[in-house]
Amino acid sequence: MQRVPITKEGYDRLQAELKRLQKEERPQVIQAIEEARAHGDLSENAEYEAAKEKQAMIEGRINDLCQKLGESEIIEPSGNENGKVLFGATVEMEDLETGEMATYRLVGPYEADVQSGTISVTSPLGKALIGREEGDDVQVKTPKGMRNFEILQVMH
Repeated sequence: MQRVPITKEGYDRLQAELKRLQKEERPQVIQAIEEARAHGDLSENAEYEAAKEKQAMIEGRINDLCQKLGESEIIEPSGNENGKVLFGATVEMEDLETGEMATYRLVGPYEADVQSGTISVTSPLGKALIGREEGDDVQVKTPKGMRNFEILQVMH
């Protein structure tokens, strides 16, 4: 089985979501199904159908989280201060065409969220950044075409 890197914080977030689904949402939806059954004819009971759909979604997410947690390997980010981009590092960079600045933390694929400033080490940009140093120019093929970045700062 392939091991997937994850930070301790990311692992804890997945575990907390799993616990919430198992301890709170699963019992609530089971209760809603029981209440809907008490209303009689299940063939025309919209509450029952909605509760069953929600139960399927919750069970699917629980299975997904169990799989992800089982495949995950917690990697402690290195405290290495040599300016190299490593797992867990935060990278400040500039798009050389637009001058746009961006800051991302490199994390595992199960915890990456561009909106919150994290990208996966397995993404095209993440792969291009790993092992590079402050001052390096990085060329990355993205959905918008080839992009050129300069690494301004690497923080661990």
